[in-house]
Amino acid sequence: MAEDKVPMTIEGKRMLDEELKHLMTVERPTIIKAIEVARGHGDLSENADYSAAKERQSFIEGRIQEINSKLARAQVIDTSVIKSDKIVFGATVVLEDQETSKNVTYRIVGVDEADIKNGKVGITSPIARALIGKSEGDEVVVHAPKGQIRYDVIKISYE
Repeated sequence: MAEDKVPMTIEGKRMLDEELKHLMTVERPTIIKAIEVARGHGDLSENADYSAAKERQSFIEGRIQEINSKLARAQVIDTSVIKSDKIVFGATVVLEDQETSKNVTYRIVGVDEADIKNGKVGITSPIARALIGKSEGDEVVVHAPKGQIRYDVIKISYE
């Protein structure tokens, strides 16, 4: 069974590529050296440095596998060429909170790119799921942990 594609922006793919390169060229060689040094300290069963280094190595190798898997399944989307009057992956959306009349701006991105502090919401988040398919002028109801939040879609753009 084919695994699902992982949607991501060009920027998101670049970030994963850079992390993978760093893990393979800096982190992996560094931890291999640390393990060799710790081995030289004698009894491995009571060697905290060795245990910590092996644990770190396991984390690094796991992350390398995870990134490789995501990149293999990546569906890289150039959001600057999207022409849609509906909200789809990659959209930057200006919303008005019906309760406070304050505007918020979100960009729908891949899960690994999500950064709510910078207005980037992952495609699988409740807000992104509520926004997909809506148009300017539509009402959006987001089922958030603190209850329902109602927004009006003010503007949709693709950068």
